[in-house]
Amino acid sequence: MKSLEKFNVIFLGAGLGLLGVAFIALGLIPSLMAKKVKPIDVFPQQVPEDFQAYYKSADEYRQALFQGRDLYAKEACWHCHSQYVRPVGNESLRYGPVSTVDEYQNRLQLPQMFGTRRVGPDLIREADKKANDWHFVHLYNPRDVVPLSVMPSYPWYFNADKTPKPDAVALVAYLQWLGSWLDTDNANPTVYDTRQ
Repeated sequence: MKSLEKFNVIFLGAGLGLLGVAFIALGLIPSLMAKKVKPIDVFPQQVPEDFQAYYKSADEYRQALFQGRDLYAKEACWHCHSQYVRPVGNESLRYGPVSTVDEYQNRLQLPQMFGTRRVGPDLIREADKKANDWHFVHLYNPRDVVPLSVMPSYPWYFNADKTPKPDAVALVAYLQWLGSWLDTDNANPTVYDTRQ
């Protein structure tokens, strides 16, 4: 009986030791490395023409991008809309080349929202694929533009006359920003998404 207790102590010690190694290897080291990464600044120096009616300065527009990113996370959009083109399942045929590390080295992409499912289309390179009005209608009632969409409606982002509130504009600004910093000739070829 005492020999079994002896092994229990050994296994407990080994388990705690492995837990410590895992904490250092998977938690502490990446955290320290992430602090050394300097995100690149990919913000436009001026407000894009489509958003000049909403934002008067580049600083206002930058703040809106962060607000839109926060709303994207808050509404859990990343659960269904990935922001990472994976090298599996012919995703590159639908969404363009497989995502690369440099696409995520900017302040608005940290932490990354890769998503775990692909219910809706990938949005990492959404910039300028659709007009702002399309995005506003899609937020208000997705089935108006994509009849078979399973996406929920977000009417609280709109006034009674269906004009977008500042949160809706910020969210669309963020969506329209995604991938705007990439060389579109190489990273965002014409793709055919059958779900749209």
